[in-house]
Amino acid sequence: MRSRKVTLYWWCQVGGWLFYGLTMIFFAFIFENPTNKIFYPKTGVTILMGIAFTHLLRALIIRFKLKPPVVAQKWWLLTVVVVGIIVVYNFANSLMAEWLHLYLPEKKVSVEKRFLINLLFESPLILVWVSIYYVWHYVELGTKSEIQKVRLESLVKELELKTIKSHINPHFIFNALNSIRALVDENPERARTAITELSNILRSSMLAEKLETVPFEKELSIVKDYLALEHIRFEDRLQVAYDIDEDTLDQPVPPMMLQTLVENAIKHGIGKQKCGGLIRIISDFKDNHHELIVQNTGQMNGNASNDGFGINSTHNRLKLLFGVQATFSIRDLDDSMVEAKVIMPVKEL
Repeated sequence: MRSRKVTLYWWCQVGGWLFYGLTMIFFAFIFENPTNKIFYPKTGVTILMGIAFTHLLRALIIRFKLKPPVVAQKWWLLTVVVVGIIVVYNFANSLMAEWLHLYLPEKKVSVEKRFLINLLFESPLILVWVSIYYVWHYVELGTKSEIQKVRLESLVKELELKTIKSHINPHFIFNALNSIRALVDENPERARTAITELSNILRSSMLAEKLETVPFEKELSIVKDYLALEHIRFEDRLQVAYDIDEDTLDQPVPPMMLQTLVENAIKHGIGKQKCGGLIRIISDFKDNHHELIVQNTGQMNGNASNDGFGINSTHNRLKLLFGVQATFSIRDLDDSMVEAKVIMPVKEL
């Protein structure tokens, strides 16, 4: 990577000064006679001196750690370095012109006067070089910052998703084991059946742990296993209805999200009803979106528990995975039903 940057620097360095030389030749052909014997040697010397002194300037910038971003305390040092290079560059140019006789005899002036003339007309070259050098590095710095920001956001997203998932599975296991514990003494045979159901769910959830999204069909399969386990505990108090558009089965959904919503519906809805109630799961397309709805018997009584785990985890994962394209809401449908609705973008398959 470093060698590539060095190669690019020398291409720009040599190419830039050669471009300046060609520009001088072009304007000389237009505005004056370039055929005198000193024009081309003088242009060549200017190019070589420019390459040498701007490279020296770059070396000093690196040596004194003046590359962008330049701290406020070092601006004076940068100014001293640039002014110093300008003075030495123009003085060396004047001496070289004197030594190589790069002047017309009828226009010969002293070295001191030639230095002052060069200082006036040649100094902008160094200032332009410095400007281009710093603009280049500030743009590069900004690009690197953006790349690092994107990488950081990606890492934060990945860590947040893993954190959310690590909360979901223990939460689910805790409730499932409570269901089984309630059956151990009362009905050992059903408890054994419940353990089998739980092992199926854990196997599926461990596979889902590796993915950010899973096909809705897989998620629905986990939920059916979960409801089968809960049915052992609730028996006839738990009724389940499915209204599933088969075309939605391939759509991606966050793993364990539907299971969390169903678990929430049982805990805060069915579990609080003496006579139990109904869980209805709906999956359909509407307005070019995938709607996933969980309805349950019960009432919120105006208390939308935004601090609850199920609601928080659903909000967070939808935001991380789909941004503003996905929404989640929970509300009372009527006096006896609560609806949790997730709207996600449709993925073309």
